[in-house]
Amino acid sequence: MNEIILNIYLIINNGLVDEFRAVAYEKEGGDDNKINFLKNRAKKDFNKAYKFDAPTDEKGKFMSYKRFHKFEKRGMHIQLFEEIFSKFNVPEHPLICVTPVVDGEIYSA
Repeated sequence: MNEIILNIYLIINNGLVDEFRAVAYEKEGGDDNKINFLKNRAKKDFNKAYKFDAPTDEKGKFMSYKRFHKFEKRGMHIQLFEEIFSKFNVPEHPLICVTPVVDGEIYSA
């Protein structure tokens, strides 16, 4: 069965998450194969990825990566990607690969 899977990029500049980017694919097969596919595509996909606004606080300031990491450790970072999920019309628990891009350098596994 085909499933929509996503490469999501955290654009981090000077310690702040100031943009998200994402690319979607429709793939079938096991989760391990899909994750490997996304990881292998991470650097190639970056330049064609759709851009999304990163969350800001009430003063319009971007979230620090440290704060994002705290969300991630509790599994709450998924909530920050709702706009991305809506854009690509993905199911409730999508398979994603999140790649940090720190000061212009892509950190893929």
